[in-house]
Amino acid sequence: MSQTKDIREAVEAELTFDPRMDQTNITVRNMNGEVALSGTVPSFPQYLGAAAAARRVAGVKNVHNHLKVVLPPGDYRDDAMLTTMANDVLALNITVPDGVEATARNGDLRLTGTVSYGSQASAAELAVAGLTGVRSIQDEIKVAYGADPVDVTRAVQDALDRYALFPDDSDVVVDTSANTVTLTGHVATWTEHDAAVRAAQMASGVVEVFDDLNITG
Repeated sequence: MSQTKDIREAVEAELTFDPRMDQTNITVRNMNGEVALSGTVPSFPQYLGAAAAARRVAGVKNVHNHLKVVLPPGDYRDDAMLTTMANDVLALNITVPDGVEATARNGDLRLTGTVSYGSQASAAELAVAGLTGVRSIQDEIKVAYGADPVDVTRAVQDALDRYALFPDDSDVVVDTSANTVTLTGHVATWTEHDAAVRAAQMASGVVEVFDDLNITG
């Protein structure tokens, strides 16, 4: 059996195994570890969950998520209602600072405002992602914080050195220009990949993270 078929079938099995997923209308394609998901899912959490499930499979190097969210009739919310719901959730979330706002249009949520850390913008996305009626999220939140690039690089590298996931001979390199971090090197799994990206996003002063990591599988 070819590796292409092995990976495709493994991703399909993982989608079936995850009780949160309705994989009925999902098509999986694989080309040398580059997995593409197409079709439809009934909610935005399932859109995110399908990609996460594919990344858990050994041998998957990248996931191209082409899924579309097609809401069941009972899950539609008008623009005013969804806007109010989203802003209420943001206001109640202690990790999201004041000033972050949501605007809904046909199920698409647009987030705006200014935060001090990239992790706060991620928290805002996570806070509204599970709301009924959300089809997609457009993050236009700005990160306004100044920090010495040398300090940022050191902080992220120190975090990676602390993580048990990364071996002592890890070749992951952190490079900071202004407030943008670029990660390069190799990781064995998506778990290592996601841990590195999260570490960069959490560092004080980081506005954007460019991910150039290669997953060896």
